[in-house]
Amino acid sequence: MHLKVVCDPPVNRENKKISTCFHLQSDILFQSTIYRISMEESAQRILEYLTEVEVAAEDILTDKQQIVDLDLRRNRNREALNALRNHSTNGNVKVCFGNMFIKFPQENTRSMILKDQEQLDKEINDIRKRLKAKVNRLNEIQGKPELRGYNLAPLSNDEIKAINSVLKK
Repeated sequence: MHLKVVCDPPVNRENKKISTCFHLQSDILFQSTIYRISMEESAQRILEYLTEVEVAAEDILTDKQQIVDLDLRRNRNREALNALRNHSTNGNVKVCFGNMFIKFPQENTRSMILKDQEQLDKEINDIRKRLKAKVNRLNEIQGKPELRGYNLAPLSNDEIKAINSVLKK
């Protein structure tokens, strides 16, 4: 089996040089068209690809930083709840709102901080869910395979109870 390639002279169509080649392989004739892309077009494609990757990566880094910021706020709330627990009286406590301190009832302060904690937990979990999709999109853009085990979720209490009941038998 031998291969013979015969190409017509290039034709200039829309600033692209095109050659038509005929491949003779085992008495079967194949025709293919070869496009020569100009340097400007390939540089433009590379620039578009790099821009797309950069935008996706920047979006991921922004979400990660937002998680860190929300987690710091959640830790400050946890410290405040611990300080309220150690505070012996059920009277008023001083709470910082912006750049001023206001006396506020201790129970109201505790419930306000707990609501803020729940909201922060919800926001962090939502960002983490979006982050998984964004990382997969970045991997797809770069031609990398999807991360394995990245979409795992913990067992619920009902599932744990069911597993424990099966294991005890």
